Amino acid sequence: MQSDDGLERRIAFILEVDKLKQVFRGTYLLDGSRKENDAEHSWCVAVMAILLHPYARDNDIDLLRVIKMLLIHDLVEIDAGDTFRYDEEGNKTKALREQTAADRIFNILPTDQAEEIRALWDEFEAMETPEARFAAALDRLQPLLHNYHTQGKTWREYGVTADQVIAKNKQINEGSETLWRYAEAMIMDAVEKGYLPEEQG
Repeated sequence: MQSDDGLERRIAFILEVDKLKQVFRGTYLLDGSRKENDAEHSWCVAVMAILLHPYARDNDIDLLRVIKMLLIHDLVEIDAGDTFRYDEEGNKTKALREQTAADRIFNILPTDQAEEIRALWDEFEAMETPEARFAAALDRLQPLLHNYHTQGKTWREYGVTADQVIAKNKQINEGSETLWRYAEAMIMDAVEKGYLPEEQG
């Protein structure tokens, strides 16, 4: 078989990122049977982008760019692991762990594609473009939906309060005012239904 270094490196990257299926998150599946993995989460938020992009703050958002960001945004967790949004200690080292992981994982690819994918990941992390802000909004909204529809399963497991949920997710508003209003209403309803305490007991 004739060797093609560019193809071999792309195939190596594809095989490497398959490991994302083995990285489990704090969020439960909607049936509550188990926690979802990062690949399932990334697929779900990419579908959400297709369906919800009319609600982005920017009317001229580049949808393909948003989808690309969402499909690659958690690849670094192959090395860095998933850091639970409400884990204050883990979040202190999250950025460094993920930068180190990005240096290794994206550089499996040929240089031109490595630079393209890394630039998308950096853009998502910086949240300075309309596309990155909308992608980040969806990344935050998806676990809220899962928590609400599992009667706060993860929130209750980790003792999360409404104030924490609002503080950690209010950036949704930067990507979509409409989706933040929806999220706020959902959080308040979760409090009323007893899925989410207003403060630690």
